[in-house]
Parts: sequence; C-alpha cells; structure tokens
Amino acid sequence: MGLAHQHMPQGVAENYRYWGEEQTVFVQSAKGCVLTDCDGKEFVDFRLGYGPIILGYRDERVDEAVAKAMRERGILTGFSSPLDVPVIEAIKALCPQIEKMRFANSGTEAVMGALRTARGFTGRDRVVVVEGGFHGLYDEMMWKSDMEGWSGGPGTVPDIVPFGAGIPKGSRELVDFLSLNDFDELEALFSRGGDTIAAVLLEPIMGNCGSIAATPEWLQALRQACSQAGAMLVIDEVKTGFRVARGGAQELYGITADLTTYAKAMGNGYPVACFGGRADVMDVIGAGGGVVHGGTYTGNLVGLSASLATLEILKETDALEVAATMGAAIQASLGRVFEGAGVAHRFTGPDAMFGVHFTADEVPSNYRDWKRTDSPLYTAFAWNLIERGVMLEPDSREPWFLCEAHRALDLSWFEAVATEAMEVALTKA
Repeated sequence: MGLAHQHMPQGVAENYRYWGEEQTVFVQSAKGCVLTDCDGKEFVDFRLGYGPIILGYRDERVDEAVAKAMRERGILTGFSSPLDVPVIEAIKALCPQIEKMRFANSGTEAVMGALRTARGFTGRDRVVVVEGGFHGLYDEMMWKSDMEGWSGGPGTVPDIVPFGAGIPKGSRELVDFLSLNDFDELEALFSRGGDTIAAVLLEPIMGNCGSIAATPEWLQALRQACSQAGAMLVIDEVKTGFRVARGGAQELYGITADLTTYAKAMGNGYPVACFGGRADVMDVIGAGGGVVHGGTYTGNLVGLSASLATLEILKETDALEVAATMGAAIQASLGRVFEGAGVAHRFTGPDAMFGVHFTADEVPSNYRDWKRTDSPLYTAFAWNLIERGVMLEPDSREPWFLCEAHRALDLSWFEAVATEAMEVALTKA
C-alpha cells in the first residue's frame, strides 16, 4: 500500500478500490470464485468485480477463445472485423428487443452512447434517472440523492448533490430524478413536461441499491408514459444483462425498452460493452449530421472474442441456472443465520444478484426505503465476513453476485462463518 501511494492517488487505480489504509485489498490472483490476496489469504468472492464474472475467474473456455483470436487475428486494426456480426447475432438471439447495436468498452461508454442516440432521435435534451440508480462516471450521471445527509423524516426529501468535486453545476440542469415505484411522481413528471423528455434511464433491478426492484405494474406505467410522450425508455442492463436471465431484466419483466445498455457479464470480465435497440432509433447514428459514436478500442477483438464465447456458454449450458441455484442456497443459509440471531431481514432481487436488507418493514421498494434499514449492522457483519474469508462489498447497496463457479462452495462452511460473523457484529453493536 505504501509503495502504491507513491504512484497513485489513494494508492489505487480507481476510487472505489480504496477501502482505507488498513482494509484496501490487493489481489494477487483469482480463479473460479476464489481470490488470493498479496498476503496469500484466500476469499470466496461474492463481489465478482462488481458483477461481470458470470462463469468464474479465468474461465478456460473464454480465455482460450480470446487467446485464439489474438493469435489468429490480432487485437486491434481500427477497422471492422468478422467478429462484429456474430457477437451481435448472439445478443439478438437472447434479447429480441435489439434490432441494431453498437459496441463500447464500458458501461459508462454504453450509457453515453445510448443517451446521445436518444437525444439525437427525439431532438430533446432532458433526461430522467431513477433515484438510487447508477449509470457510470460522466458528468450528467454523477448527480445523486444525498441519502447520507438526509434525515429520512416525513415530508422531507433528500438533496441532489454531485458525486464529488469537478462536476460542473451546469450538468445538473438537464437531469431530473424520479422515485422508483412512485406512481404519483411518475404521473406528475410527465404531466409537467413529458414532451421535453428525451429519455428515462433506469435499472429495473438497481445494481447499486441492493437489488431493489421496480414492480411490473410501475414499469409498465413508465413504458406507457414514455410511449405517449415520445420519450425513449432506456433500460440500463449493465449489471442485469446476461445475469438475471439470458435475456436480462427485460425477459423477467416481459417489457421492451427503446434502447438498452449492456456490459459486465457479456464478457465474463473482459472489457466489452454495447448499446442498441429499435432500428429506427439506432439509425440516427451516422455521418451527415447524425449522432456521432466511436472509440479507438470499440469492437476490439479481445472483448468481442470473450463476449462471443461467454454468450455461447450462457446459451448452451446451465451456467445461469447454477448461479441462481447457488444464490438461493446462500440466501437460505443467511436466512437461518439471521433468524437464529433474531435479526429482521429482507432479501431483494434475483437469486444470482440479490440484496440483503436488515429491516422489519416490508421489502424496500425504493432508495428512500433503504435509508431506513440497519445498514451499520450490515456493514459490521460484512467486515466480519471479509475477515473470515468471504469477500463482499461492505455496503448493503451492493448486491451479492453469484457465478457458475460457486457450484463448488461448501455451504456448511459458509453458514458457520456467517453465524460467527453475525454473533461478533451483534456483540460489538
């Protein structure tokens, strides 16, 4: 850590890897669902790099496909390649709402491309995001509800604040916020200016808010409101895509977005992303005054070969079923631990990407409900798990992620560790 501080701010390559001077993790290697840190300690990992690992770290099937592509084709030419179309066809086979698509390198890039396309198609500027969602690290999407500073009192609402320094105040002017599952707020938003909205962007299952999910009824009302107002419904499936179902959250909900963003699980950890949707919307991208989209590394052969291999595995094997089955088993173990300790709790989200919330209330339905959960107890429990060899994010806003490689997990060991971790958390509370 000391040496890293000489070369990087906070000693890490990006902000979210800094957990403190003593707690920041440096990983030496990863295989399957196990991390090994630089001190040789092993962890069963439920963080999975914030969700992209759907098969397991260093999956031989994917890695060999990438190595083969590099040997035979290279990495990058700045031109199109014969891998472009097969990857898009593989995605379209799983996600029928995709008619045309463009590649990107990260979720942030995919969201940027989708929103620019929505604005180009509608000729409008305003964008609406759902409170508690996360859509990447660029200025307009780096505004959030200040839950840490909000009292949670009746009749009050959290302030909207930037994620940090360096975010221009002007970037706030074109972004509106909407509470998940609030029908009255949805109606009011579109009544006062639906014809000025270019897009509503949301995660139906919020990957940075403990997998708190939209209800089918509310999501259908949102779909209808967007259609009536001529606004684009943009569903961010960067975390849910190819994880919660082969066709992502839209398969679970039976709903179709105008534009969709994907990343993470589509390449089992390799850097690859995309956005796509209706052909008439996507066709505003192009020369002659159309929407500009590009990037030197877009469609690179490393990302595309990883994606093609991963998508074929997900389509042809039971990898997703294994991940979901193990997620259900983990929740059952945790449920027994919490009940034995007398801790009221609720699980949210799909089994392969579930959230844990310590509350006696109903299942949280939006970000403000999360504020009322016992997140300090969760954090103490999570740190105790980490000390005992179970890796997760020590913040209940991050879900537990499962992958195919978790099939090898010793559930008895896990439950014993979780029991001890909760006993210590309650003793110190």
